[in-house]
Amino acid sequence: MAQKDATIARLEKNVPNLMEKDGVPGLSLAVIRGGKTTWLHGFGVKEVKSGQAVTGDTVFEAASLSKPVFAYGVLKLVEQGKLGLDIPLTTYLPKPYISGDERLAKITARIVLSHRTGFPNWRGDDGALPIYFTPGARFSYSGEGFIYLQRVIEEITGKRLNEYMNEAVFTPLGMTNSSYVWRPDFDALTATGHESDGKPVPLWKPKEAGAASTLNTTARDYALFVEAVLDGRGLKPATLREMETPQVALDPECRICIKREPKQLSKNLFWGLGWGVQRTDRGDALWHWGDNGSFKAFVMAEPKTKSGVVMFANSEKGLAIAKPIIDEAMGTESLAFEWLK
Repeated sequence: MAQKDATIARLEKNVPNLMEKDGVPGLSLAVIRGGKTTWLHGFGVKEVKSGQAVTGDTVFEAASLSKPVFAYGVLKLVEQGKLGLDIPLTTYLPKPYISGDERLAKITARIVLSHRTGFPNWRGDDGALPIYFTPGARFSYSGEGFIYLQRVIEEITGKRLNEYMNEAVFTPLGMTNSSYVWRPDFDALTATGHESDGKPVPLWKPKEAGAASTLNTTARDYALFVEAVLDGRGLKPATLREMETPQVALDPECRICIKREPKQLSKNLFWGLGWGVQRTDRGDALWHWGDNGSFKAFVMAEPKTKSGVVMFANSEKGLAIAKPIIDEAMGTESLAFEWLK
């Protein structure tokens, strides 16, 4: 208890200093110990002009922290026998998602969730979605892969993504302020993103769900999701192990690697199913970052110790101060930040 209190005391002292130094207006933090949220705290303001305080229940754009939650929902369908992790996704849709490339038939849910589709992160202005390398061959981060899998999930369930996620994930876990589409009640709860010069950015209120990036949520809600992963709630132990098992080693110098073969592979950073995996002497840790421009986020969770941390910031500079916060909360070095540059 004393150790935990000392950590929290340091966070309470150091976070405002970091925010002031880098000009981050608002930040929300949740710390998980023993599989339970033990500390939830807001720092700074939701928006510089309004001056309203951030709390643990302030809504933030989760950005790519949308992806691990989606992966959890996908694995529920795998457990129900409605989706095969290693069955080509082409078998689930009435017509091919893209035409003219036979390699599409190599893409499975496992390949998508571990970012090995060969798709770019996002398609270009012309709408084309090329496959740059043989699916499965290597890692290249792709939001488009997640949108493809989203279409498959919607076909299998007969529901729009947010409806399915509400039923399968948000409601069972008590995530009452989480949605992949904008809700009117978010207007009063939300933080506003800020550019690096501190200027507020107009709110993005997604009407269409995007599995890769449109989740709006709170530190409290996201910590409930992390608790479920650490406690093994909602998924069988074997399924959780699958999620947490490295599927591919990362290229230490590249995130979106569609045109680049790795010169070497990382010895301690990997991708599992929907999560990054950090491997060190003290065990594996799951992690993910989020970057929607004026919103930044980071999550880290250690299955062995059932500890974790969730961070949301409403500034383009949010990730600039994330490493000391995450390292302090977890009591270990988070290796992902060097990879993220």
